[in-house]
Amino acid sequence: VQLQASGGGLVQAGGSLRLTCAGFGRTFRSYGWFRQAPGKERVFVAAVFDSARRYYSDSVKGRFTLSRDKAKNTLTLEMNKLKPEDTAVYYCAAGDPILSAVSAPEIYRYWGQGTQVTVSS
Repeated sequence: VQLQASGGGLVQAGGSLRLTCAGFGRTFRSYGWFRQAPGKERVFVAAVFDSARRYYSDSVKGRFTLSRDKAKNTLTLEMNKLKPEDTAVYYCAAGDPILSAVSAPEIYRYWGQGTQVTVSS
């Protein structure tokens, strides 16, 4: 398993970006995105659990959409209506947490290298 995230960049507030993660190698119970702003802890953004259930943090709900292409084994995060506070390094992750731990970064075993998202005001 070697995860690779791509798609970050610089965008103005209100704009959109699409992040993609590939390289999963096998099937996991949960596929997720986390982000880490400078000087802050890595936090949960979104995850798809058991291939169907999607979870989002309150800060991105309604603006971000997570999807997984089983045939291509990729994970995509569509980010719309971006805000300056969305600026962070975004990491994709895969693991086999129980449902109650789906948002806990320490539960995920595999991580991508991170991709920078910068939203200007």
